[in-house]
Amino acid sequence: MKKISVNKNIIWSTAFVNELAANGLKFACISPGSRNTPLTLAFAKNKKIEKYVLIDERSSAFFALGLAKVKNEPVVLVSTSGTATAELYPAIIEAYKQRIPLIVCTADRAPGFFERGANQTINQQNIYANHIRFFWDMGMPQINAVKIKNVRKIAHKSIDISLYRNPGPIHLNFPFNKPFEPDAFTHQISNVINDIAQNKKSIIGSFAKNQEDFISYKKLFHNLIVTLNNFEKGIIIVGPENYMDGFHKKIVQLSEKLNYPVLADGASQLRFHTHSKKNIITNYDAFLRSEKFLKKHKPGIILHFGRTITSKGLEYYLAKIKCQKYLINEFGDIFDPSNNTTASLKYLPSMFCDEIINRLNKKHTESKWLNSFIRADIITEKIKNKIISKAKFPIESRVITEVIDLIPEGSNIMLSNSTPIRDFDYFASNTNKKITVFNNRGASGVDGIISTAMGITKRSKKPTVLIIGDIAFYYDLNGLLQTKKNSTPLTIILINNNGGGIFRILPISKYKNVFQKYFLTPHNLNFAELTKGFGVKHTLIKKWSHFRNSFNTAIKNKNIQVLELKTDSIQSLKIREQYWDKVRQTL
Repeated sequence: MKKISVNKNIIWSTAFVNELAANGLKFACISPGSRNTPLTLAFAKNKKIEKYVLIDERSSAFFALGLAKVKNEPVVLVSTSGTATAELYPAIIEAYKQRIPLIVCTADRAPGFFERGANQTINQQNIYANHIRFFWDMGMPQINAVKIKNVRKIAHKSIDISLYRNPGPIHLNFPFNKPFEPDAFTHQISNVINDIAQNKKSIIGSFAKNQEDFISYKKLFHNLIVTLNNFEKGIIIVGPENYMDGFHKKIVQLSEKLNYPVLADGASQLRFHTHSKKNIITNYDAFLRSEKFLKKHKPGIILHFGRTITSKGLEYYLAKIKCQKYLINEFGDIFDPSNNTTASLKYLPSMFCDEIINRLNKKHTESKWLNSFIRADIITEKIKNKIISKAKFPIESRVITEVIDLIPEGSNIMLSNSTPIRDFDYFASNTNKKITVFNNRGASGVDGIISTAMGITKRSKKPTVLIIGDIAFYYDLNGLLQTKKNSTPLTIILINNNGGGIFRILPISKYKNVFQKYFLTPHNLNFAELTKGFGVKHTLIKKWSHFRNSFNTAIKNKNIQVLELKTDSIQSLKIREQYWDKVRQTL
C-alpha cells in the first residue's frame, strides 16, 4: 500500500479545520506566531473559511467578537503560545457574559517545557477557566485513524457547545513540537488516514439542536397566571438583547393584555424598527428620579426580559421597591444586581409572551396605572426636545439625538461603554427607523470597542456608526490597523472630554484634591495625528451644522472616518442635570 508523507502537526490541524468548515464555520481571526503555524496553515488552505490576520491578539479577539455578534455564529480565534493567550482574555470574558460563540484555539509547547525557562511558555491549561463554557487540551498529535477521528469529534463538539448546548466561548489548547513546515515530513500515512483528515464533509453528522428544550414550569406558570390576573399594577422591563424576530410585536401585545408599561432599554432594539411603539416607554430614567413619582408608582409584579438594564434611575427604583420579580431569558441567567428576583425562567421570550397572552383572562381596559407612565413619558419627551435636542455645541448628550436623526435606514450603531451607552439610554427616542444597536455590556469594559465595531461592520456589510469616548478610543487604537487591509463603512463619533468625564457623576468628584489627579487623568492627546498615522481620515467638528455635513459625507464615502467633538464634561453634566431637574419639577 502506497504511503503519503505528511507533517503530523499539519495533518492533525487539517482534520480539525475541515470538520469546523463542514459544520458551517465561516470566519477565523489569526494572529501571527511560530507555535501556531500548523493551525494557521490549515486555515489558510481551507477555502470555505474567510480569514482575517490581525497583529494584536487583543484586537483580534474583539474583532472576532464583533463578527460573531451580528448573526450569532461561531468565529475561531488562533493565537501562538505564551502571553499572547492572555491578550485574548478580555474579549473572552465579554463573549462569556453575552453568550457569544467563540472557539479559541491556542498553540502551546509540548508537555514538559513548562517551568524550564522555554521562551513563550506559560501554564495555558484552562487559563480562561472562569469565563468559558468548555475546555479541552488536544494533546500531542497522534497519527492514526482513531485519533484523527477524535480531533474531528472535538471540532464538531466545539460548535455544538458554543452555539447550541451552552452558548459562549470555548477553549482548545493545541500543544505542538517542531517541525511546523509543510515539507518537513514526520510521518507516512495510508490513504485511509489521509481521507479522514482531508474529508470536506462532516464525519460526525448534524447537531441535535435543543433551543426549545426548555424546563417545564407548569406549577410556576399556573401561579404566575393567577398572580398576573390579580395585579393591576405591574411593569415589563426589556433589557439589552438581540431578540428573535416577532418578539417586538408580541411584547406590545402582552403589554396591552396586562395594561403594563414596557420600559425599553436603549439597547433592547424595541425603540427602533417599524413595529408598534404603543406602551413602550423610553424616558423612564428621568422620571424615575422623581421621589414623588416613585412613591405613587409601586408595582406588585415585574416581568424582566433580557439582560441587565443600563439605566441608573431604573436600577435605583428597583432597589427601593419590594414586589414579585420574574426574569425571562433563553438560558435562565440571572440579570438582577438588586438581588430581589422571585424566579428566573428559562424560556424563549417570544414563547413566554405567547404562553401568557393565550392563558391570561384579563381583558384590555382603560388603566390609570398604565396611562400615568405614558403621560410621564410624553411630558419628559417634550422637556428632552427643549433642553437636549436644542443644546448648544458641543454638549455631549445632543450627539445622540443628532445621530439618530441623521443615520440611514438599515444601519448599525455600536455603543461604547462609559458615557455613550448611558446617554443613548437616556436620550434615544422611539423611531420607525430600522437601526440595529450593538454593545459590549457583558462586562462593560472600555477595551476593544473599535475592534468590535470593525468586526460588526465587516460581517454585516452595513453602514455602522460607533459612538465612543476618548479613553475607550485610546485603549483600542490598534483596532484601526484593520483599515489598511479592509475598506470598512465605519463612522466613528469620538467624544473627547479629555479624561474620565463619567467620574464627575460619582461622589468622589467632591474631593478636588484627588479627583483631578487620580480619576479625571487628562491626557491631552492629539487624536488627529494619531488617527492619520493609521491612514484614517479625521475631522475636528466645529459646530452642529458642520457635524451634520461631515456625518453625511462620511456615510456616503463607505470607509472609516473619525469625527471628533471636543467637549466640556462639566457643561455637559450641567445640561443633563438641568434636564433631570426640570422633569422632577414638572412631574
